[in-house]
Amino acid sequence: MTRRHDLFLTALAPAVWGSTYLVTTEFLPQGYPLTMAMLRALPAGLLLLAVARQFPRGVWLGRVLLLGALNFSVFWALLFVAAYRLPGGVAATVGAVQALIVIGLARLLLRSPVHALSVLAALAGLGGVALLILTPEAALDPLGIAAGLGGAASMAAGTVLTRKWQPPVPLLTFTAWQLTAGGLLLLPLALWLEPALPSLTGRNLTGLLYLGLIGAALTYALWFRGVARIAPAAVSTLGFLSPLTAVVLGWAVLGQTLSPLQSAGALTVLASVWLGQQASRLRPLPFLKPGD
Repeated sequence: MTRRHDLFLTALAPAVWGSTYLVTTEFLPQGYPLTMAMLRALPAGLLLLAVARQFPRGVWLGRVLLLGALNFSVFWALLFVAAYRLPGGVAATVGAVQALIVIGLARLLLRSPVHALSVLAALAGLGGVALLILTPEAALDPLGIAAGLGGAASMAAGTVLTRKWQPPVPLLTFTAWQLTAGGLLLLPLALWLEPALPSLTGRNLTGLLYLGLIGAALTYALWFRGVARIAPAAVSTLGFLSPLTAVVLGWAVLGQTLSPLQSAGALTVLASVWLGQQASRLRPLPFLKPGD
């Protein structure tokens, strides 16, 4: 299978994640973010687990719990805190630093070379996301900023450790383990911090089915597949497609306007994704060589 095919399949994951905002606001009951996150992860994980019929053992028990926390529980919980305390544009822009964090963690944990073009692509993507969704009226909240940075660091660490710890099981089984662990860790938070969920309508169930089966089970299987095959820095820039998709869907489905500045941001995001994929073909920075 060609690298281009791997990139396309991996890019589908953040592109689909970009629809989460639309589905959440249009299909799900409001005011239950942790409960919705748990219902997105746990049923999908249990369904895949029923198909896989294989459970983690030995050292993989701890690893799966940590990966489930980093990729789902901690990431989603902090993401919701940032979303509630910051305007959407600020939250997404802060979260876009994930690509830079991945570069640093990959160097530290995987001894991956650092490419100048990777750094440039991450910075360009960060600027593109800011142009795409940041507004002049955006307010800054210290706790919200800290939550956004923490969420970005959590997902970045989960991405790098997923690459470092190659599982001894098929991809769907590995995805099932992480989704189930993440959902179980979110369960007590949802029960403790949020009120009881009201009766769900057919529209609510449709949204949850989409987010669980498509937005979690399928897309995270594709994402973990890509993490195992593509350099972490190159994978991380694909994450910029998520806010781009969200803005495009808002324009196409919800009738939101798309300003010239946002169009420039969209082009910058696409350019950063392209640059990120080219970086792995170049030499690393001379002061950061593999094995240093």
